[in-house]
Amino acid sequence: MTARSRMRGLVRRGPRHGPADVVGRVCSELALDLPDEDLGEYLHDCVDLYEMGSRPRCEEAEFLGMVREAIDRIERGE
Repeated sequence: MTARSRMRGLVRRGPRHGPADVVGRVCSELALDLPDEDLGEYLHDCVDLYEMGSRPRCEEAEFLGMVREAIDRIERGE
């Protein structure tokens, strides 16, 4: 495979986002959705260290659901 054909393949596929880009984008979106929360650097810690019962049930379910969805998006690379 020549360098030219490799370049064509890259141009056709478009820019690729690395894992750090995905993590940064998803965390930024989550921070916008949850502006009053201190989510920390690792979202898994946010879920693991969360104290159940520290919020009203519906708010708690929504918060944990949003964080888990963000973790899933990062793992899928979206």
